[in-house]
Amino acid sequence: MTGRERSLTFVLVHGAWHGGWCWRRVADRLAAQGHRVFAPTCTGLGERAHLLSRAITLDTFVQDIAGVIAAEELAEIILVGHSFGGLAVSGVADAMPERIRHLVYLDSLLVEPGRAPFDALPPEVAAARRQAAAETSGGVSLPVPPPESFGVIDAADAAWLGRRLTPHPLGTYESPLRLKGPLGNGLPRTYVDCTNPSYPPLDGVKDWVRRQPGWDWAALATGHDAMVSTPDALARLLVELATPRP
Repeated sequence: MTGRERSLTFVLVHGAWHGGWCWRRVADRLAAQGHRVFAPTCTGLGERAHLLSRAITLDTFVQDIAGVIAAEELAEIILVGHSFGGLAVSGVADAMPERIRHLVYLDSLLVEPGRAPFDALPPEVAAARRQAAAETSGGVSLPVPPPESFGVIDAADAAWLGRRLTPHPLGTYESPLRLKGPLGNGLPRTYVDCTNPSYPPLDGVKDWVRRQPGWDWAALATGHDAMVSTPDALARLLVELATPRP
């Protein structure tokens, strides 16, 4: 690193059915540039799938990420939440805003304080997911969808996701996002829209964000799992968002 460049600290939060493993390509690229990167896995998913239970709520995910930040004594963080991970990011921003430099919501699901994630999805999508959870796990978890549903079309990438995706704890979709302050807590924040193909369940969320003051907006011409399909472009964008403009 030379000139005005300096090391940044990224905390990358995965979405539903994923784990910290999904950030491998982006994390490698950021680390190669000299940045610090943490990609924790939330309880019940990925390498922590053995902890799956009915007791896991959205608060659990917030505590997972906040715990890593506290234990590693991180500050000036670029906190990135992909898809469902945007909810945990919002909770962490509420709990420890002094640690965060910039919030990045990557094709994220968002809900207003006091609402549950299912409240932000189309009713037919929420109903279908509840039914699938009841039929496959007795209501403990949401079964894994096909990799193609995340806009992943490369055969090798789809096979990788197929091996790694795990059932997602249903309780995180049914529990409310509990915040003391507003969504984003007044911090600098950017919503990144993945546009090709777009992820239909998020259409309402994106319309809502566009109407809110204080949000920056960026776009990537890739599918929902941008960290898998376009890691180079995503890594560049994350650094750009965290770098003050002259």
